[in-house]
Amino acid sequence: MTSLTPTAGVDPAAHRLPSLTGLRWIAAMLVFGFHAGTMRIVAEPSHKAVVDQLFTLGLSGVQFFYILSGFVLVWSARPQDTKWRFWRRRLAKIYPNHVVLWALVLLVGLWFADPFNGSAAVQNLFLIQAWNPTPGYFYSVNTVSWSLSCELFFYLCLPFALPVLRRTPSWALWVVVVAVPLVILALWPGQLLVPEEHRWWFTQVFPLVRSTEFWMGVAAAELMRRGHWRGPGLPLATVIFVVTWLVASEWIRAELWAALLAAMYILVITSAARADVRGLPSPWRSRPLVWLGEVSFAFYLVHVFVMITILRLTGHHGVGFTGWTGPLVVVGFLLLNLLLAWLLYRGVETPMMRLLASRRRRVSTAGPTPPPDTASTPHTGAAPHPESAPDTASEPGAGGSVADTPAVDAGARRPG
Repeated sequence: MTSLTPTAGVDPAAHRLPSLTGLRWIAAMLVFGFHAGTMRIVAEPSHKAVVDQLFTLGLSGVQFFYILSGFVLVWSARPQDTKWRFWRRRLAKIYPNHVVLWALVLLVGLWFADPFNGSAAVQNLFLIQAWNPTPGYFYSVNTVSWSLSCELFFYLCLPFALPVLRRTPSWALWVVVVAVPLVILALWPGQLLVPEEHRWWFTQVFPLVRSTEFWMGVAAAELMRRGHWRGPGLPLATVIFVVTWLVASEWIRAELWAALLAAMYILVITSAARADVRGLPSPWRSRPLVWLGEVSFAFYLVHVFVMITILRLTGHHGVGFTGWTGPLVVVGFLLLNLLLAWLLYRGVETPMMRLLASRRRRVSTAGPTPPPDTASTPHTGAAPHPESAPDTASEPGAGGSVADTPAVDAGARRPG
C-alpha cells in the first residue's frame, strides 16, 4: 500500500486530536436529545417545546459522525498499513459491541413476544441492512445499527481510495469539500426519481448517498495533512456554528438543513483539529469531555434500546410523563445510558481492541520487524461512530423491542 506519510504540512503521527474525541460526545448528545423528543418522553407541552427547540436538528449528529469518521481515518492512516490490518482494526472496534446489542435486543424482543423476522435479523447481524429499502429491514433489531452498516461500507472503500487520494491535487480536494453540501441539497429534487415508498431510505439510509459526508471529511483531512486547509479558528467556527444552528431551526427551510450543517460541521472539526495540532486552547479536550467521547460509541448503541425497553415496561411508551417528571426521566435515562455505555466500553470494546493489538504484536515477531505501528491503543481523537485511537468514528429489529419504531430514527432532517 502506498505510504501514508504526508509530503507537506503537518505530521499526523505526531499529533493526537483529543478535541475531536470530546466533540463526539456533543454529537452523541444531539442524537440522544432528538430521540428523547421523538419518543415523547416529555408530555408536558411547555417542557416538550423546549426539548423540541433544542434538539430539532439533533439527528444531524449522525452526519457529524460520518464527516468526522472520514477526517480521523485519513488523518491517522498508518504508514505501510495494509487493507487487511485496517479492516481488522475497524471490525474489532464496531463489531463486538454490535453483536452484544444485537443479541440483547432479540432476547428482549422474545420476552415481549414481538414478531420475529429472521431474514432482517441475519442482515442486521452482518451489517448489510442499510442496503435493503424494505421497511422493517434497514431499521431492524437495534435500530441505530443502520449507521454501522453505512460505516462498514465506508471502511471497505477507504483503503482502495487512499492511494488515489494521495495523488489528488489539492484543488480537486477543495472541489469535493464544496460540492458535498451541494450534492446533499440536490437530493431534494433528486429523490423524485425514486419510488415514493423508498425516498426516506434513499435520502436518509442508503450507504452510497450517506458516503458523501464521509468523503467530505476525507478530503478535508488530506488538505490539512498537506497544510493546505484554510478556515476559521476554533472560537470563530464555534460562533458560526451556534448561530447557524439557532437560525436554521427557526427561519431556514428544512430541506436546507443538512447541506448547511455539513458545511458547519466541517468548519468545527477542522478548527478543533488545528487547535490540537498547534497547541491552541480548546474546551473540547478537557478530561471529562474526552472520557465522554470515549464511551460515546457504546452510548450511541445502547440509548434507544434502553429507553424504549423501559418505556414499554412502565407503560409509558408513546405516552410520556406529565409535569416535571418527564424532564427528570430524560436525565435519568441519560445517566443510566452512560453507566451502561461505560460497562460496554470497559467490558467489551476495550478488551477486544487490546486483544487485536496483542495479536498484531505476536504476528510481527514471527518475521522481519515492520515499521513502528503507533497508536495501537483504543483511544485518541475519534468519533460515536466507531473510531478509536486516533483511528476512531457513527448512530431502529427483527421484531426486537426497538424494531419498526418510526419515531426512533424519524427525521435526520435530510431530504425525505
